[in-house]
Order: sequence, then C-alpha cells, then structure tokens
Amino acid sequence: MKGLMAMVQHWQVLIPVDQYEVASDGLLHDYDRKVLVFLYQPLIGTTCLSLYMTLWSELEENRLWSSSHSHHSLMNFMDLGLNDIYQARIKLEAIGLLKVYEKKDEQSRSFIYELIPPLTPEQFFLDGLLNIYLYRKIGKSQYSRLKRFFSEENIDSRKDFSEITKSFHDVFMSSEFDSLPYDSDAEKISQPDGEGVFIGRHEQDGIQISGGLFNFTLLEAGLNESLVPKKALNTRVKQAISNLAFLYGIDAIQMKNIVISAINSENEIDVEELRKSARDWYQFQNHDRLPALVDRTQPLPMQTQKKEPESKEEEFLRYLEVTSPRQFLKDISGGAEPSRSDLQIIEDVMFQQKLLPGVINVLIHYCLLKTDMKLTKAYVEKIASHWARKKINTAKDAMLLAQNEHRQYMEWANNKKTSGSGKKKKPIRTEMLPDWFDESDTQDSPKNKKDSSEDLELKKREFEETLKKLRSKGVSD
Repeated sequence: MKGLMAMVQHWQVLIPVDQYEVASDGLLHDYDRKVLVFLYQPLIGTTCLSLYMTLWSELEENRLWSSSHSHHSLMNFMDLGLNDIYQARIKLEAIGLLKVYEKKDEQSRSFIYELIPPLTPEQFFLDGLLNIYLYRKIGKSQYSRLKRFFSEENIDSRKDFSEITKSFHDVFMSSEFDSLPYDSDAEKISQPDGEGVFIGRHEQDGIQISGGLFNFTLLEAGLNESLVPKKALNTRVKQAISNLAFLYGIDAIQMKNIVISAINSENEIDVEELRKSARDWYQFQNHDRLPALVDRTQPLPMQTQKKEPESKEEEFLRYLEVTSPRQFLKDISGGAEPSRSDLQIIEDVMFQQKLLPGVINVLIHYCLLKTDMKLTKAYVEKIASHWARKKINTAKDAMLLAQNEHRQYMEWANNKKTSGSGKKKKPIRTEMLPDWFDESDTQDSPKNKKDSSEDLELKKREFEETLKKLRSKGVSD
C-alpha cells in the first residue's frame, strides 16, 4: 500500500549510538550557502537547512571527509530529537542534497552522509520542477526578486575594444636544453596515490522522478496511433515527461495530447514547449494556479501514534497518519481512482486552509459518513475552515474536535438540507459515524437512533468492512 513506507519509525532504522561520518561530493563553496538559504529553504524548511549546515560544518576546511561521531552528539548540537533529525534527513535525501550509505554488522551500525552540492542558480531556475514549487511557495514578487538576485544584467562593455591577450605559444616554448632524462613513471606520478582522488567539484543533476511511476507503454501506444515517431521519445524527453507527470498529476492519456502539441517541424518533441503545454493544461484545469510541494503523508513530528498499536482504533489512527489523502480516497473506494471533483475539493482545503495530510484524512472520513458517502464542497470547506482556525495539526486532535463539535456540524449539515425550502423541518438523524466517534457524547435519544434507515446501516457495515481490511493490511505490510 502506498504511503506505508512512512510507517517505519526512526528507531527501527536509527538509534543515538549509531555512528556516522560526513563526506562531500566535491568542494562546497560559500556561494552555495546563498543558494541553500534562498532557493532550497522555502521548500524544505529551517530544520532541514540546519541539518545540512551542521553536517557541512563537521567537514574540515577544503576536505571531503569528517571523523566519526554518534547521532547522540548530533542531537546535542542541534538540540533536536532523533525523530526530527531523521525526518529532516529523508527530506534532504529526497530533494537531492544528501546521499546516505549504511553498513551493518552484528553489534553496530554506521552511516556515511554524503553532502551533495546544490544546483547552480541557473540549473534551479530552469529545472522545470523545483522552480515551479518555489514560485508557488513564495509568490510572483519574491520569486522575481530572487531571480534578479541570482542573475546579472548582460552588459558587454567589450564591444568597443579589441582583444590583445597573448596566447600560450606566444609567451612560452619547449626547450630540449636542461631537460630531465626520460622517466617511465612520469605519468604515474601525476595520479593520486593509492585510491585517492583530486579535490574538486562535480556539477549536480536536477531532481529526476522515476520513469517507473508513469505508464510509458500506454503513452507510446497512443502516440503510435497519431504517427509520432518512436525516436522522438528519447531519454531527455522521457525524463521531462516523468517529471511533468509527477508535478502536474498528468496521466498517460492526458499526456498524449500535450506531447503532440510539443512536436516541431522536424518531428521532434521540444522539451521547453512540452513544459509550457503541461503548465498551461494544469492552470486551465486549476484556475491559473500552480502545484505546491507538500508532504506526501503526515509529517513525523505531527504523528501521535508512534508506539506499536495496541488496539484497532490505534491501528486505524496509525493508518490515517501514514497514508496520503489521495490514497485514502482510493482505498475507501475499493481501489477506484478518486474523481477529479473530489481531488479538487481536497486540494483546495489542503492548500487554502493549510491542513496536514493526517487531518485531511480524518476530515474525509467524517464527511463521507455524514453526507451519504459523498464529498460536499461547502460542507467540507466549512469544517476545514473551523479546524484551521482551531490550529488542528494532528489526526488525533481532529477526531476529538469532531466529537466535541458534532452537534454544531449536524446543524450545518441540516441547515444546508433545509435552506432551499421555506419551511423548516425537524432534523432527523440519519448519518453514520466513524468507528473512532464516541456516540455517548452526542446524547441523542433512542428515538433518533431508530430513525436511521436500513440503507444507511447497510452502507455503514460495508464501509466498516472496507476499513477493517485496510487496517489489517496496513499492519501486515
């Protein structure tokens, strides 16, 4: 099940006594600090930046390796718990700033943290993935300011001058006098000793989404029908398609028309035109907005079910915390892909109300059961707005607030049902409630409880069976 990789707790893969060394894939320059602070920090946050800078500081000046230390010392230096450090570490890995190597033996475990230099400003602003997320995060004005900060007006004052620079052969020549006798080891002695390497700097590649996440077979079948030559889908184009599909949520069928629109007169796919077409498609579908970079699942510091679950309720809470909202919608639909309208509702509340994934999952669960298994935009947004004002950050707090405010939420639902008619009707309780909901708090009369229809009870039982399967699968995976 997608999202369950996050179910692995930090203490299962990392403990304070584990040792680590810091390495660097080439020299890190002072200018890299500006790139990290202004371009990467808005995407990864201050904790990730602090971890990178701390590891960087452990490298001696102009060296590529540090001595060995325990993670306990890193916890003391950063004044952070190990789970926060682990969460920051995996974000650095994901965004291409860190590679991690592990060595295990019977009694110990050690790591190498290889720092990867950030992209150059030119690479970042032309990346096609990170720059879009940065624009969405900081807005047009700040984005333009950063672009000016990292660029220079191209004023060539040399056009009125003539170059008179001397070449090498103008100044030097090879002489046969006073030369050393031939040494067969002359070339070998120029190489680094042993397994050493020269200290230098390697330019980094941008983020590349795995091509295995996109259905290229289906895309190629569609393009063959449109007489697009197969050679047009070269490696560079496929990499761009993988990134664009991830960035904008484009499937193979939708991508077909975008690819066709980017074919030039030489029957080649123009990557820049491909990016523009994909962006135009997304903005048309989403009212001129751009996608934002968010955690796939509930951030580890905001997960409350960190110990081994001891009950079905705790198992389900854990499942809500390690599953993405999209996957949760798909799971409760028996594997069917969520509708575009449902995803749009969830995306809107997620970005506008700034609710975290685990909280969104509780919201989905509660609202589906309250509105006959349909997501009603106005009702979802009203509850989401309330939770945002209450600063709800954990799935557990969302459950508690839903219980405490149940009567208010019932009134909102009933007002919506009766607002179209001039005559107010007495509300009849027919909604289902989640397993985690304590019905004793609602203080409903026995008469109201009998008012639930057989149809709704049947749906509730079916839904509960689906959730039981999800819980057992989540624990076994």
